[in-house]
Amino acid sequence: MSDTSDKPDTINAEVPQDLRKYQTAESVLLPISRDTFEKLYLNPKNPRATSKLSKRFGNPTPISLLGFLLASMPNAMIMMGWRGAGGHGGAIIPVYIWFGGMVQIFGAVGEWIIGNTFSCAIFFTYGTFWIVQGTGLMPFFATGNQYSPTGNWLEGQESPTYAASLGFYFVTLGIVTLLYLVCSLRTNVCLFSALVLLVVTFGLFAGTYFQLALGHKELAEKLQIAGGAFNFALCFPVWVIFFAQVLDAVDFPISIPVGDFSTIIPGKSQKFRDEEV
Repeated sequence: MSDTSDKPDTINAEVPQDLRKYQTAESVLLPISRDTFEKLYLNPKNPRATSKLSKRFGNPTPISLLGFLLASMPNAMIMMGWRGAGGHGGAIIPVYIWFGGMVQIFGAVGEWIIGNTFSCAIFFTYGTFWIVQGTGLMPFFATGNQYSPTGNWLEGQESPTYAASLGFYFVTLGIVTLLYLVCSLRTNVCLFSALVLLVVTFGLFAGTYFQLALGHKELAEKLQIAGGAFNFALCFPVWVIFFAQVLDAVDFPISIPVGDFSTIIPGKSQKFRDEEV
């Protein structure tokens, strides 16, 4: 009788290499709870969000959160004029474009790959916002040329027509953020509170440009400082989400709660299952 312990696994040998079963981290750690999933991905847990790709790839959400924070927090300090800062952030244009813009875009692509539509839309929106913010301050794009009789882009950016036009851009950003705010009622407290503050921030910046268009520079300056303050405040709940996700990424023994909202408003699929039961 031959020793069967040295024989290869005949069952696995008959199965193609790419179809063999292996015990991986995903088979041990998943399924994860609803509140944990929504803390990690900022996305309501549903059958599409728990695809095989989301189990196989890393979590792209912290990447986008980091990019947002490294652009948003210094921008808030500049808008408030701390320690003489100003110039609409012209000194950190590369930060706006690379950290605020491209890092969030890369993260949004990752969210799209693993099927997280909501967080993908959020990061594409605000990643593009920071690219627009940075490029709008660059002479190459000459955003003020159409508003200056001499063709000087800096002179054009000081015109009332330019300010009024830019104000409507921030109004539209506020509307989009308001829609995201409603959807965030299915995620967590930190994301919801950050979006509330962001809606107010966009509203204040829109008011800033509208007041500049009317020639009320003192009031516009006060609105800008208030917008910077709300911008600064919204960074704190985002820091909480980022820190919580980084701790979970290294399996840290301490977990930071972000305030689960998943049980407050049941999802459509959950209500359908309840009706079937």
